[in-house]
Amino acid sequence: MTIPFFESALTRLPRLGFGTWPMQGAACQAAVESALGLGYRHIDTAEMYGNEAAVGAAINASGLRRDEVYLTTKVWWDKPQGDAFRRGFDACLDRLAQPYVDLLLVHWPSPQLDLPSVLAAQARILAEGRARAVGVANFPLGLLRAAVEAKIAPIACLQVEHHVYLSQQRLLDYTRAQGIVLTSYTPVAKGQVLDDPVIRGIAEKHGATPAQVALAWLLAMPGVAAIPKAASPARQRENLAATELVLDADDLAALAALPKGRRLVNPGFAPDWAA
Repeated sequence: MTIPFFESALTRLPRLGFGTWPMQGAACQAAVESALGLGYRHIDTAEMYGNEAAVGAAINASGLRRDEVYLTTKVWWDKPQGDAFRRGFDACLDRLAQPYVDLLLVHWPSPQLDLPSVLAAQARILAEGRARAVGVANFPLGLLRAAVEAKIAPIACLQVEHHVYLSQQRLLDYTRAQGIVLTSYTPVAKGQVLDDPVIRGIAEKHGATPAQVALAWLLAMPGVAAIPKAASPARQRENLAATELVLDADDLAALAALPKGRRLVNPGFAPDWAA
């Protein structure tokens, strides 16, 4: 099966990727090796996940050329100044044992975030070729707009929670207008889609699974990528097959009618989502 790509002037990434939180150690390495063997080419990790070494080892063991794998990592929010961000990324690259990442994100906005200095650090890392693209994660619209309009570093991606129970339409309207990819994490809503009667009905109609329906709903949206986590090869194959599921107008209308205000990831340090 062929995974569709998002392409812009700033990046080109497979729209179905492989999330690695909260896997660690040998289990994480085995899962990433399995995913790469099945055809995934977009791997998402982060400093905070504690699994960059395992992810990097899996890529090195895969037999794939480095340029065949799209690798994303993220620097944690406790490095709100440019110098600290840069040192954090240096450590990420060391743990990954890779010459570069394809995408480097600010993981969360800190209340102490010095946005211009962090963007300047990203721009410098980009110029050095140690990241091929940069962006942000968990930024509300106002802060995303500030990052873009600063024109310090070219924002290629916004990664946020996004699934059939949480609309991100305000962000999508902006990212599409700016040519920014919106990468959806928690795309099957931490498994909550599995027991939803509406989603189960659509899945039965197509001979699919509820998770495949949830992923296909995201992949039907222009400018959206999704990074489901799956430890087992069987679940990895299931998610990959979502790229071939085509939902019809009735399916999309039924999914659109589901309540869209259920946020599942909202830590105490989260920003004001309405800002």
